Amino acid sequence: MTSDPRIGPIALPHSRARRVLESLLEGSGVTLNGEAPWDPQIYHPDFCSRILRQGTLGLGEAYMEGWWECERIDEMARRLLLHGLGERARPPSDRLMYRLQSGLLNLQSKARAYMVGETHYDLGNDLFKRMLDPTMCYSCGYWKDARTLHEAQLAKLELTCRKLELSEGMHVLDIGCGWGSFAEYAARHYGVSVTGITISREQASLAQRRCADLPVDIRLQDYRELTGSYDRIVSIGMFEHVGHRNYGAYFETVERLLADRGLFLLHTIGSNSSDIYVDPWIERYIFPNGVLPSIRQIADASEGLLLMEDWQNFGPDYDATLMAWLGNLDTQWHEIADRYGERVQRMFRYYLLICAGAFRARDLQLWQIIYSRGRSCRYDAPR
Repeated sequence: MTSDPRIGPIALPHSRARRVLESLLEGSGVTLNGEAPWDPQIYHPDFCSRILRQGTLGLGEAYMEGWWECERIDEMARRLLLHGLGERARPPSDRLMYRLQSGLLNLQSKARAYMVGETHYDLGNDLFKRMLDPTMCYSCGYWKDARTLHEAQLAKLELTCRKLELSEGMHVLDIGCGWGSFAEYAARHYGVSVTGITISREQASLAQRRCADLPVDIRLQDYRELTGSYDRIVSIGMFEHVGHRNYGAYFETVERLLADRGLFLLHTIGSNSSDIYVDPWIERYIFPNGVLPSIRQIADASEGLLLMEDWQNFGPDYDATLMAWLGNLDTQWHEIADRYGERVQRMFRYYLLICAGAFRARDLQLWQIIYSRGRSCRYDAPR
């Protein structure tokens, strides 16, 4: 690592790159080598030129390599996004390249569906066990009346079950079941049977073990291969991997599988814009082929198939969730440091903190949407 706090940040060379970067930062409240906790401290003379050349990809990679430090990356990210630097940090060539790629290729096709599992979710259950709470929920908690991460995740699971109006004997499909959080909770507390699917071998293995004494069937399977009929369908934190070219096929699959008086709950991170773009650092290091949906994209894909009954946004709760995950990881990292190393630690810290800043700036949203087939009685969503 280049970073050496014992030496302190370097004096930045007087270069055109530095002048351009400082002019972009003007008014954001973020200063290179400044004194505020959200000011980045620079340890490499090529930092400015790299950021201008590579945008957010270079910023993330430079952090992983120790080129800069910052006490409050979350607050740095919030200020930069509120200043409008999110858009300006995306080189036009990057946006054009992604549009060309996604136009010519289905980046989330069945053949590519397992890539994110292999890259991220299969990284190691020992890492995720230390980052998450005992439910192993890897999605936004519900903090309305919660004081701890565990309380927030239990509240989210309970809210989801109540929104779905679960009752004993129902058969529930969980699309993107993760480590079995919802499947275990719903089967244990509501007496339902659950079929859960995931594209991660590590998730499937752990979910099968934790649900071994319950009427839960966990499968390593893509959603497009599903058959049957289900009283309820839930999808928590999976739609972000579907991709805009597949939204129609996704909702057609749900409509085909949902029983006549069934309900479907979609829990997803959402974008404020329908622009087709992904952050190159997140795409490369965290969620390959991931892309966030907009309100319009979800509405267009579901129109004519399902009736939207309720749409709740509790995006600010993701900020608290991400910061709690970071707290867990920081506290327990020493237990797995030898296996993963400093680069992976910095990668996860950066990922959690920039995402927390993005939710705090309201640049990202978290939606829970309830659909029916339009043949049931009046639906009143709990809160």
